[in-house]
Amino acid sequence: GIGQALMENCVYDRETGQLLTGSLMDYAMPRADDFPTFQLGHVCTPCTHNPLGTKGCGEAGAIGSPPAVINALLDALRPLGVKDFDMPASPHRVWEAIQNAKA
Repeated sequence: GIGQALMENCVYDRETGQLLTGSLMDYAMPRADDFPTFQLGHVCTPCTHNPLGTKGCGEAGAIGSPPAVINALLDALRPLGVKDFDMPASPHRVWEAIQNAKA
């Protein structure tokens, strides 16, 4: 989720459709040193749609964090004139957005 918002980016060759970021040498995935320290909590919210209260698994945990990170970024950059931003929010792309907003 957070890595998707900040650094992960699939890049394809425009002519052949070949994936250019198909290995971890070319595809940036976050590591522990890319993040601050977190305090974790636990809240149990049973599903109300089945008698066991169970939920499906998959990428449900990654749905909320990318928009939350990008919204926080936009809140921080709004005073500088940045009004929109597409993922990933790499440092270079953030710098470019600030420069473009100044122009």
